[in-house]
Order: sequence, then structure tokens, then C-alpha cells
Amino acid sequence: MRALFFGTPAIAVPALDALAEIADIVAVICQPDRPAGRGLELKAPPVKARALERGLEVLQPTKIRTEEFAKLIRDAHAEFALVMAYGRILPPSILNAPAKGCINLHASLLPKLRGAAPIQWAVARGERETGITLMQMDEGCDTGALFCTRSIALGENETAGELADRLGELAAIMVRDELRRALAGDLVAKPQLEAEATMAPMLTKEDGAVDWTSTATSVHNRARGMSPWPGAHTLLDGKRFKILSLRMAAQDGEEGAPGEVLAVESAGARIACGSGSVWLLRGQVEGKKPLDAEQLLAGRTLSIGSRFATSLPT
Repeated sequence: MRALFFGTPAIAVPALDALAEIADIVAVICQPDRPAGRGLELKAPPVKARALERGLEVLQPTKIRTEEFAKLIRDAHAEFALVMAYGRILPPSILNAPAKGCINLHASLLPKLRGAAPIQWAVARGERETGITLMQMDEGCDTGALFCTRSIALGENETAGELADRLGELAAIMVRDELRRALAGDLVAKPQLEAEATMAPMLTKEDGAVDWTSTATSVHNRARGMSPWPGAHTLLDGKRFKILSLRMAAQDGEEGAPGEVLAVESAGARIACGSGSVWLLRGQVEGKKPLDAEQLLAGRTLSIGSRFATSLPT
């Protein structure tokens, strides 16, 4: 089978590797290289790096809604295109170019969590399970018919970054086990139930702001869901403070004002929420290096009675 692959970030690399086992990949399409790091040097996306290691042709169009790009895709004479986390909505000229259209690996159990950030919102909203959906793409945002899903349970302390790694491997399994069945017609794509649809919008820096007046569970879930980006953050003595690691605290009835440090131990600082409390295990004051709780306490950055406040980026 002649195939195209559309994908950009690290989560899509295992699917690319799996596709290479079952199809002749004629081209890999990625987002353009982006500035990264303190030096803002251009960095290739992970899918591009892996494709080049495999000796595959890589295309990185700055615009995809052009006749020139549509012609490139048509001239590839691909039987199908496999898409995972490409980062752009494909126009009809691309969706209809391969003989069997474009098939997407979406990182949620559709129709739940349609959109750009399904992994992060699954964690931030406290979902107990999520997964990968294999679907036929249409012009909508993750609205196409579904071939099948595979689900996994979320870990109690799992971050969005850690979950992405597991979902990437799950997607590769689906490529090996279900994709060929879908292409052969052994799996029939069924329409989604619109009444059950929820959205997972693109993240902004504001989404990382910690609301200490919410429950401890909500604070813990939001911090995990925003890791590694945009990162959970708060204010301490007027300075931005990054929350790098939290754990739920046993609820023993001790209360305090939301954001107040109730107790300090070598392993962490206990912080009151609107209901319940959490342990801060690792954090970072703006402009300084990340520190474990023991180091934060030793340097007197934190002490009993310290008060965190909800922060909003400027």
C-alpha cells in the first residue's frame, strides 16, 4: 500500500514507525521547523527527525490550502493518508486526494474531547480513562465516522506528558492491528453520537493558572493536565511560582485559607485548597532553578503561613 503520513510531535512517532511496517510511505508531511530553546534556533519536529532517519521524503508546507500542495498530494497516488497530531485542519482538496481518503488517530475516545488538546483536558478534567480513536476524516473538527477505539486507564498522578507517551504507543498498536482491517473494509466506520460530544480546545498560558479556591482534586488534576505545557503556576510574594509536582493530601480535617501553607516537611509543603489540601513536592520561583520542597524550605522560600495566590499571565 502506498501511504502518506501527516504528523508533527513526538506522540506521532510510534505511529509513523508502525506504518512503515505495513505500507510504503511515499512522503511524510510535518509542520515547519520552529525556533526553540534560549537561542531560538530552528528545531525540526520529532516526526521529521524520525522520517529522515528512515530515509523518507519530508514535506513541510507553510500553507496547505494551495493548489500547488494539493497537486503534490494527488501526484503521490497514495491509497490512503494516515494522520496523527499534524496540527492543522486538512481541506477537502487534501482529504479527498488519496484513493481511500485520510484516516486519523485521535487521542481520545470520540466523540468525547474533540479538538487540539484532548490529552491535557482528559487529565485536567479528571477523566478516569481515555484512549485512541481510529476514524475516517471529514471536513469537521474530529467529527468523522469511527472505525474503532482502544482505551486505557489514567494513573492517579500521571501528567499529560506521561499520558501522551503511553497513547503514542497505543496508537502504534492500532496501526498494526486495526488499520489494515479498516482499509480492507473489515471495520465499518460508524457516525459519532453528537449528543455525547465534548470539546478539548487549544491550550493557552492562562489555562495553567491555579485556582486555590477550587477543590484539592481539581487543583491536582489541573496541575497534572498542564504538565509540561503551559505548566501550572501561581503567585508567591508577588512573583510567579511554577508548580512542578503535586500530590493529594489525606483529608484529616485541617483547614486554612485557600493557598495557605498549612504544614512543612522535608518531602513537601501542604497547601490548603477550597476543599481539602495538596502536597507541593517541587516548584520553581520565577527566574530561579527548579527545587524540591526540601530545598524550598531550607532556603525559606516556603514556611507555615506562606500564602499562594491565583496568578494570571500578563
